[in-house]
Amino acid sequence: MEVQLQQLVYFVAVAETRHFTQAAERVRVAQPSLSKQIRNLEAELGAPLFSRARGNITLTPAGEILLPLARRILADVDTARLQVQELVGLRRGRVRLGATPSLCAGLLADVLRRFHDTYPGIQLLVEESGSRDLTRALTRGAVDLALIILPPQGGDPALTTTPILRERLVVASSANSPPPVTGRALRVADLRDHPLVMFRPGYDLREATLNACRHAGFEPRFAVEGGEMDAVLRFVEAGLGVAVVPSMVLVGRPGLRSTPLEPVLERTVALAHRKDVTLTHAVRAFRNTLLTHLTSAALPSGVELH
Repeated sequence: MEVQLQQLVYFVAVAETRHFTQAAERVRVAQPSLSKQIRNLEAELGAPLFSRARGNITLTPAGEILLPLARRILADVDTARLQVQELVGLRRGRVRLGATPSLCAGLLADVLRRFHDTYPGIQLLVEESGSRDLTRALTRGAVDLALIILPPQGGDPALTTTPILRERLVVASSANSPPPVTGRALRVADLRDHPLVMFRPGYDLREATLNACRHAGFEPRFAVEGGEMDAVLRFVEAGLGVAVVPSMVLVGRPGLRSTPLEPVLERTVALAHRKDVTLTHAVRAFRNTLLTHLTSAALPSGVELH
């Protein structure tokens, strides 16, 4: 006996619903058949995958180990199926793209429009999240390509990362409030005197801000914390505090003021994908469209090609 893909489909469905009947409904199979296949899978692997005590379905340690692997296998099979279908002309393809909120709010819309105009039959799926979450999504096969912020220590060794942009960080403040400083750049040490609107944990901007402040010898004060990009900018606009953000997100926001930082804080935007997966034709087409756009378009202030 061998582990079958359909068994992994059933296993993931039970793991996500924590209910055999609901899992059977999701995958459109009779519940006894699903239960039998789960038992066969457990027998093949030599370990129970679910604890069924008192009607509560929970993953065993073996099930916890198998779940991310099963999701990745199924995602890779789906990608392979789509790539073959592209070659035989059954479908035009699909691109699952991940991007940070600042890039979604900035240059990505123009790239998506350009790609859609050229390849209207290719399905576009965009996941907006922080770089750490996007890196995890790449490694488990949930997205094909991602625009992430390259960490100072380098990228994940399982990924191919290509630096494409450098973007400058600035201090955003409300245009209706007095500027944080006048006639000069704002020193990082000056942030000691200003309450910060802070991103939620997991945002690389949060880590960059905290590291800069600590390097300057102080812990910043938070007026409010925990927001996504749009929420943080709106809170700053309302006058709750200031925030360290990429310069590109302030384009077209007259309610916000941009003040340069000293010393200059920059970060590198990279295009990332898994090393062990061949990019589909559709994903390669999107990658080429993005790179062509970057070399031909007028980039926002504070953003330059790497």
